[in-house]
Amino acid sequence: MQQSTTPAAADADAPMAAAAAAAAASQQPSSSGSAALHAAAPPSASGNGMQPPITATAAATAAAVMPVPPSGQNDSTTATATSKGSSLSLTANTAPAAAAAPPSTAASLAASSSAAEAADYEAEHVHAVYESIAPHFSATRYKPWPVIADFLTSLAPGSVGFDVGCGNGKYLGVNPGVHMLGSDRSASLVSFARDHGGAERSQDVAVADGLALPFPEGRADFAICVAVIHHMSTRERRREAVRALLDCVRRPSAGGDGEDGGQILVYVWALEQSNSRRGWDESTEQDLLVPWVMKQKKEKKEKKPKTKKTKAGAAGGDGEEEVVVEAGNDAGGSNDPPPPADTTYQRYYHLFRKGELEEDVEAVGGKVVRNGYDKDNWWVVASRCSS
Repeated sequence: MQQSTTPAAADADAPMAAAAAAAAASQQPSSSGSAALHAAAPPSASGNGMQPPITATAAATAAAVMPVPPSGQNDSTTATATSKGSSLSLTANTAPAAAAAPPSTAASLAASSSAAEAADYEAEHVHAVYESIAPHFSATRYKPWPVIADFLTSLAPGSVGFDVGCGNGKYLGVNPGVHMLGSDRSASLVSFARDHGGAERSQDVAVADGLALPFPEGRADFAICVAVIHHMSTRERRREAVRALLDCVRRPSAGGDGEDGGQILVYVWALEQSNSRRGWDESTEQDLLVPWVMKQKKEKKEKKPKTKKTKAGAAGGDGEEEVVVEAGNDAGGSNDPPPPADTTYQRYYHLFRKGELEEDVEAVGGKVVRNGYDKDNWWVVASRCSS
């Protein structure tokens, strides 16, 4: 697959990061919320795409960013990747955000309220869930998908980029010739990602929200975002997430074909999954709560009473007799406690119909370079427009 051919200067061994987000906000995202999230009505697909959630137990902290340094090291505040005599600064902009102007109309009040409700809904049905299931989730995510691996291995050596929503970090080491900084909203998953390279190479990762990325604008050669944006509960937020990715990468030269700029790769769940085990199709609601079941390990049944045979006379009999050796009571007796129950978590998903992801890319000033369908997912490679 063709990819950016003029990477920003970088050194794959430069300490790019735990640094890029280190100077951002110092508050760790909240993972509060019920340990088991039960089914609730998903957001409506009508209007602005969001109804007030039935429950919202976790506060939204959309702009929160917390770096996770390797054990025993202090947090860094800057990082610079260098190569061939030039440098790329990856220091985050830490200036406080300007205060939002007070809403002056009923429409702006409604928009502000809707955004808060969406953030609260995602805090409960996305962020808190992933914090709770992180070890189990990480154990099921270990093999890179071919299209994504092809994209990464096609990058020019020395390219610098980001994996936004990196999860357990399975893509961070796919191409050792590029330097990637991973970020994820889940602190627990970031901990797994940091150690994904093993003892020899700790990965550069940070906790960051996809709508408030701490990365410098227009400097990266690439960014990937796999199975993340479908967790945003309104179209406005999904488009803002795409915009945030495009803002990270280099703008192509004026008058060019766009191939010389930075590119992003985005994967989302498809509505059209009629051939999958889920059986979703165009008649399915696009906004769903999808269960993740944590099966509890059942206690092993204790062995049934063992028997051994003794010679005649050892127990005073004529011939052989069976002697019971107690090994404990059999499991399942009337006085035994019930086995632990499985726990079901409800994750919010927006299922993208054909063409919807491309519409979102173009709506925020992006240009679709190529696109496709892969294993129940829609994907696009996109770049910024040259002007």
